This record gives sequence, C-alpha cells and structure tokens, in this order.
Amino acid sequence: MRHGKRFNHLGRTAPHRAAMLSNLASSLILHKKITTTVAKAKALRRYVEPLITKSKLDTTHSRRVVFSYLQNKESVQILFDEVAEKISARPGGYTRILKTGNRLGDNAEMCVIELVDYNEALLKEAKPDKAKSKRRRRGGKSKAKAQPAQVNEVKEEAENAAKEDKAAVKDSEETADQDKEEVVEVSSELAEPAAVAEEADVSPDKEVAASDTTVEESEEVVASEDSESELKEEESDVKEEKIEPENRDQENSPSDDKNEKEEK
Repeated sequence: MRHGKRFNHLGRTAPHRAAMLSNLASSLILHKKITTTVAKAKALRRYVEPLITKSKLDTTHSRRVVFSYLQNKESVQILFDEVAEKISARPGGYTRILKTGNRLGDNAEMCVIELVDYNEALLKEAKPDKAKSKRRRRGGKSKAKAQPAQVNEVKEEAENAAKEDKAAVKDSEETADQDKEEVVEVSSELAEPAAVAEEADVSPDKEVAASDTTVEESEEVVASEDSESELKEEESDVKEEKIEPENRDQENSPSDDKNEKEEK
C-alpha cells in the first residue's frame, strides 16, 4: 500500500530519480528552457527552485550545497554568476510550465519548462500590476503615517522641477540679453558710416538753402528801402504842390490892389 505518498516517484528508484532531476536541473540552468513531460516538469520545479534561491547568497558554503545536488561545475558557475543576478529581485516563482499537447506513442502530456526572467517576449507584453488597496476599518493610523512621507516626496520633486525650470529661464534670458547686445553693437557700427554719408550728401543742399534764405532776406530789405524812399518822395511832392498855390496868391494880390486904385 502507498499510504502517505507526498511526491511523485516517477516510476524510478530514489537514486535514479535524484540523478534524473539533477540532470534536468543542470540542463534547465544551461539552456534556460527544456521540453519534458508535465509530471517530470512539476517534480523538477520543486527540485530546482530552492537551489535558485540558494544562489542569491553567493558564498562558498552555498556553492558547495548547490554542487552536491547538481554535480556539474559549469551549471553551478552559470547559476551563481548569471541567473542569480537576473532573479535577484524576484521572490520565488522562477520557472514557468507551458503545456504543448500530448506525445505521440504513449500519449503523455508534454510541456516546456523555462526560467521566467529569460523569456523576453512575455516580459515585454507584461504590464505592471496595479497596487491592490486593502480595505480595513482600523487602518487610519498607518495610512496617516504613510501619507506625510509621500507628500514630502512629491513636494521635493515639485521643488526640484521648479528649480530646474527657473534655471532654464535664467539661461534663456541671459542668452537673449547677449544676443540683444550683439545686435545693438552691430547696428551702431553700421549706423556710423551711414550717418557720415548722409551728412556728406545733405550738406550742399543745406548750403544752397541757406544762401537762398540770405538772398531773399536781402531782397526784402532792398524792397522795404525802396518803398520808404518812394513814400518820402510822394510826401515831398505833395508839400511842393501846396506851397505853389500860396505863392501864386501872394503874387497876384498886389497887382490887383494897384488896378483897383487906378480905376478909382
């Protein structure tokens, strides 16, 4: 009778079963994926995962313990040097069993057993799980303690981002000021020869205009003098005309008196 059967003997004696599982474990570590029956894969999973956990602590003692099971120096070296780094952040569950159907002949269930962290296709498709929130009636204190730390982290991130933005703005302003100064210098350098050329072009016109104004002023002065002289001549003519009739009257008056006397 098989009372208290707790594992699958796989139809083999104990030494045969141990040697088979040791060889399967070494092949899995070397090739990262092997094809076998589902029964052997389940027995191998229980055999190899404790050894992978042991490899996280890289000491001489742990290497000797793992070597006592695997009996293969190459697989032990790869387990501690390569596989241990890959699975260092995973807390168990290092293997995956994928069923592939039944085998021809004895119709046994077949599968592929592989190391989870070496299947890159499934790692890319996997999405990060959402953090599960537990609902408890008396969980207020722990949440209240955890919230300030999160708030402080968020504040620090916001402050750092604000500082970076300010620094970027200052840098942009400084560059803009430098560009403006360069533009002003270049424009001043270009304006000086232009101003000199304008003065050289405009000076003859200014001289002509000034000479024209002086000529006009002299003409106005001459015209005003002529008009004053004409007025004076007219006044003198008017006075002479007034004086002539008076003289005539004086000349005629004595002759008239003489004629009157004679007639009398």
